[in-house]
Amino acid sequence: MKLIFIRHGDPDYVRDSLTEKGWREAKLLAKRMAKVKMDYVYVSPLGRAQDTCNETLKLTGGSATTLDWLAEFYVPIDDPVTGNKRIPWDFYPGYWTKHPELYDKDNWVDSEIMATGPVKEQYEKVINGMDALLKEHGYEREGNYYKVLKGNEDTLVFYCHLGLEFLILSHLLGLAAPVLWQQFFVAPTSVTIVCTEERVQGEACFRVKQLGDTSHLYIGGEEASNSGFFMETYRD
Repeated sequence: MKLIFIRHGDPDYVRDSLTEKGWREAKLLAKRMAKVKMDYVYVSPLGRAQDTCNETLKLTGGSATTLDWLAEFYVPIDDPVTGNKRIPWDFYPGYWTKHPELYDKDNWVDSEIMATGPVKEQYEKVINGMDALLKEHGYEREGNYYKVLKGNEDTLVFYCHLGLEFLILSHLLGLAAPVLWQQFFVAPTSVTIVCTEERVQGEACFRVKQLGDTSHLYIGGEEASNSGFFMETYRD
């Protein structure tokens, strides 16, 4: 089975839609995805993901299922520097690298900083939603791998968000979410492909074949957006 994760186009967060650039990106993505086998399409309820997905559906004539747990992982916690509420990632390196629990795939969610907000509750909502969906498609979670109930070559496509995408990948791959949040980036309309690998009959793990690909943008003459990435060198 193949999972394709797509981040929404360049966002207009105020309107929860897309910028002019984001609409161009979504149209180029649609041309790419119209050529891809998509057996099932799932989409976040947020406008920027819906708008991105709809550009594809216009070309394919297909439909998508909206899943509430695919919304961005905006779970407020206390900022360790200011004390204000904030999202549970994008910490400064001087803070997060000094906390080994944030590197721990099993315990990061119980760390002191994450406990300042309902991170664990919302994390479990997301991963339980994902695992329930995977079971519907023939793959049941068994510890850190998946038991194959009914192997298949279906393609499931998810139109979602940067933070949410990395949260799900952390669960599928057995990695701490803060490591992915802090040290990986996927641009708007990027395409990430994860496949089951069943080397032993009945036992499957997920393996990344492609992360954050934006070749459709380059082919269309559109530069990839840096939305969600900060700065390459320090600037005031």
